[in-house]
Amino acid sequence: MAQIIADRRDIDFVLYEQLDTEDLTRFPKYSEFNRKLFDMTISEARNFGIKEILPTFSQGDRDGVRLEAGKVFVSESFRKPHRLYVEGEWIAMKDDPAVGGQGLPHIVAQAASEYLVGANFAFTAFGTLGHGAGKLVELYGTAEQRDLYLRHLYSGKWGGTMLLTESGAGSDLGALTTTATKNPDGTYSIAGSKIFITNGDQNLTENIIHPVLARIEGAPKGAKGISLFIVPKIWVNDDGSFGDFNDVVCTGVEEKLGLHGSPTCSLTLGAKGKCRGVLLGEENKGMQVMFHMMNEARLDVGAQGFTHGSAAYLYALNYARERHQGKDITAGADSPQVPIIRHPDVRRMLIQMKAYTEGMRSFIYYVSRCFDMEACASTAEEKNYYAQMTELLTPVVKAYCSERGFDVCTLAVQVYGGYGFTREYPVEQLLRDCKITSIYEGTNGIQAMDLLGRKLMMKKGAVFQSLISEMESTVLRAAAIPGLADMAEAVKAAISGLNEIAAHIAKAVMSDRVRAAFAASHPFLEIMGDVIMGWMLLWRASVAAPKLEKIAENASGEALEAIIENNRQAAFYDGQLKTAAYFIYALLPITAGKIQALKKSRDEVIQISEKSFGGL
Repeated sequence: MAQIIADRRDIDFVLYEQLDTEDLTRFPKYSEFNRKLFDMTISEARNFGIKEILPTFSQGDRDGVRLEAGKVFVSESFRKPHRLYVEGEWIAMKDDPAVGGQGLPHIVAQAASEYLVGANFAFTAFGTLGHGAGKLVELYGTAEQRDLYLRHLYSGKWGGTMLLTESGAGSDLGALTTTATKNPDGTYSIAGSKIFITNGDQNLTENIIHPVLARIEGAPKGAKGISLFIVPKIWVNDDGSFGDFNDVVCTGVEEKLGLHGSPTCSLTLGAKGKCRGVLLGEENKGMQVMFHMMNEARLDVGAQGFTHGSAAYLYALNYARERHQGKDITAGADSPQVPIIRHPDVRRMLIQMKAYTEGMRSFIYYVSRCFDMEACASTAEEKNYYAQMTELLTPVVKAYCSERGFDVCTLAVQVYGGYGFTREYPVEQLLRDCKITSIYEGTNGIQAMDLLGRKLMMKKGAVFQSLISEMESTVLRAAAIPGLADMAEAVKAAISGLNEIAAHIAKAVMSDRVRAAFAASHPFLEIMGDVIMGWMLLWRASVAAPKLEKIAENASGEALEAIIENNRQAAFYDGQLKTAAYFIYALLPITAGKIQALKKSRDEVIQISEKSFGGL
């Protein structure tokens, strides 16, 4: 049976052969688990994703959402799977059971999420946004607030949002104008408008909890004067019962390129003077609290871009095996048509899609495992090591995986040809839905600036050097494996190039050429992502090579080809070697060219006059 959404064999390879996830069960935090439970969770997610969520993918896109009298209605196809989504406790897989979670390792939850998000992100976002709001309450709320809101948000019984953006204050949150006035009972009257609010209103959950950034009257200007408030759609009394409608009104829904099944709302708060909220955390500390949610969301967004690419790759692969068109280029005129997977250019696209998809899976799972190792750390030093590693890699996961995921979707459309451009097949929707991942939760340009301006020089560059050391350790292991020495040497050169360009661009940031350096921040992030892909694929090859050798028992030539043709495990491991070689020899040299371009430090981006851009 053809794989769809995600390749389970590859998931298992990363979990158990590359990253040894079963080893986590030796720590007290995860000692109650075993591989059987991990596998069962992923299998159940796969069944649920394919049987219940996937049918909503195209239906939700076609139905869209509608706004009537200030209320938003979503596709009715979502209703049954959402009930099962809540009953199955899929939303808080990695959270503490004490607050309604399943307590799973982050890496296992990520694997299961591939089948949920990959089936239909527009649908699963109703849960993930609620989870994000719940995490803020868990970490920064009072005991009373946790009792009132947390289990409802983590279960998915209530929805959640993130109310940051205003029409005059997009990424510049310090310019927001929403106000909060303290009332005698300790609540705050909230007044203002927010835009681009995912799931700002919907009819799936009985309540929606809005974390809202606002400025208390008299607070300092800019980001230092922003506070965060819990603003329910329907007021929640101290005993947990519902009060009145809380004067949060949807005034519009956006017509978007993709994610048609997900309502993106404009909300007005307090138009009738009856919107109330309660402070979450401390006054004027709202930005610090909200950025915790945004950092978690940024990792999720990178994974969303990847899962769209994963699904698109498998659809394209299956189509290429089934679609007969044209003759083999070496065959005679009377030869029959062949599956398009036999055509060299189609194979080029497929192996490129495979390389990025598998490299991203390893990268994202690696970061997830860093979270798990941080949670299991026995010393403060070890805990800080993994925390800082995830902090360094967060902007790269978000930006690189969202862009490469979109690139994979683009190639999938190309593999389908004209059919890929139609609604008859799913890849055009995957392409549309994926694009937002490079834009929201901080555009990828902002991620690149964060990497260059904050993360690269964390602890005076020591965190980045730890990453370099991790990559070099993989190179050393791979170099000792027969057949991998040349690949290891090529990746070693790429790592060295990354290290050199990092030092070069960091020096430029500290000079009078700071604007030119930040103009190069996105190319630098791409270089770092490319080298990480090379690292991950070489790591995969170093695991696969000995296992293929064991199966093949020194066979070579036609004998080896026959084994690969007739043994699925041999074919899988051979695929790891061929994919790594393709990326390292065909694509990683392009990264070397990007490095050389940045070393020249040209300033045209900064020097060009605004009028010289043309268009006048």
